Amino acid sequence: METTRTVPVAGGNLEVRVRDGSGPTLVFLHYWGGSADTWSRVLEGLPSGQATVRFDQRGWGGSAGLPGPYHLDRLADDLLQVADACVPGPFVVVGHSMGGKVAQLAAARRPRGLAGLVLVAPAPPRPPAAITEEYREGLSHAYDSAESVAGALDHVLTATALPAPLRAAAVRDSLSAGAEARREWPLHGIARDITGAARAIEVQVAVLAGENDVVEPPRVLRDHLLPHVPGAGLTVVPGAGHLLPLEAPDAVASALTSFLTSLHG
Repeated sequence: METTRTVPVAGGNLEVRVRDGSGPTLVFLHYWGGSADTWSRVLEGLPSGQATVRFDQRGWGGSAGLPGPYHLDRLADDLLQVADACVPGPFVVVGHSMGGKVAQLAAARRPRGLAGLVLVAPAPPRPPAAITEEYREGLSHAYDSAESVAGALDHVLTATALPAPLRAAAVRDSLSAGAEARREWPLHGIARDITGAARAIEVQVAVLAGENDVVEPPRVLRDHLLPHVPGAGLTVVPGAGHLLPLEAPDAVASALTSFLTSLHG
């Protein structure tokens, strides 16, 4: 059963959903356009009693009222404050897409208690050449309306059709941010080179990629992430696109369970 805790952060508070149990605790970070709810079906597939923490990142969903800046370093600050306040022992950060890049920055600080990272269709530390200024400007308008979000979901973000309730929730989440938070990632965060930070990561790292992901394809992660994150291993999920927590939640839950087992081994 989850409870809600209020965690003070710069400019206000984050409402954090905490499920107590056995550890290491899994601390979840959603994608650009997501929310804490992005992980609901993944949590359902975890062993009973697994400790988890999830929250809407600054500028999104229930945290939309928190002031900026909304850059990656501030999001990493928030993550580590949540972990410090809500996790009494070791923890593993699970970051999806934008959340994966935030996770890399946070891990580079080597916080006390961090036991590992699971990067789910993560943005790589070094952006590919395709991430041009023109591309980023176009991307910044992907969530301008319900219609544009639907187009992104159907033609870019997913490789499998989402059930209607999940699709409706994804549209809602993508429209939940203010303009500044919504545009920060495509205009700035996605293009930032954090390879120096990534190379400072010391914990065990697992990477999940969707076979048919056109946002962060497996080949991009092999070329632009694995060379910069020491010891990271890549697993490809067959048939899935970019929204692995929604398209393949059982595969994500299984990978998390295996990762936790490997830490104990």
